[in-house]
Amino acid sequence: MRLFNDQSPVSVISYDGQAAYHPTFIDDKEASKYFDQLKDEINWQKDELIIFGKTIITNRLVAWYGSEPFEYTYSKKTKKALLFSKTLLKLKAQVEGLTGAKYNSCLLNFYHSGDDGMGWHTDDEKELVKYSSIASVSLGAQRKFVFKHKLNGEKVEVVLESGSLLNMYGKIQENWLHSLPKTKKINLPRINLTFRLFEAKKK
Repeated sequence: MRLFNDQSPVSVISYDGQAAYHPTFIDDKEASKYFDQLKDEINWQKDELIIFGKTIITNRLVAWYGSEPFEYTYSKKTKKALLFSKTLLKLKAQVEGLTGAKYNSCLLNFYHSGDDGMGWHTDDEKELVKYSSIASVSLGAQRKFVFKHKLNGEKVEVVLESGSLLNMYGKIQENWLHSLPKTKKINLPRINLTFRLFEAKKK
């Protein structure tokens, strides 16, 4: 249990992009409250990915929200954002207050246990504003998160605690991959929110 709320960030990546980890972005009580609210309020759906031409339906659940009904395409699948809920707007304001950045969309993931994970990837979709902040908030079970440099293969690991925030910005998506490895040691669920700045198409 945390006895204090230290907002001092820890530098995780400092070259070819930046990543700063805030282990106590919100306290345990608030993190637990957000987890319960989002678990019940969010319109969770199973994710569909196309890998080597085959459609894969994941056990992990996803949701896509924004200030507008943005369309977001990854793995050849297009999703339309639902409008932010009051809970997401409140959390977004807290994230913006800490990072000093602005966000207009949020991709959420629900991991049932350590059996759910994410392979190596980058958040470099063309719809996102280049080099903008992506703020990742973790609620629930703590999980190991790994960065890997695209050229030299260096790996950097960080344990994402409930109530923490990982701020990724600059050229990190150009130069680093990241993943959430599966593990048999975790039996509890986790909700992850990545707040992003989406570049709306001109009409």
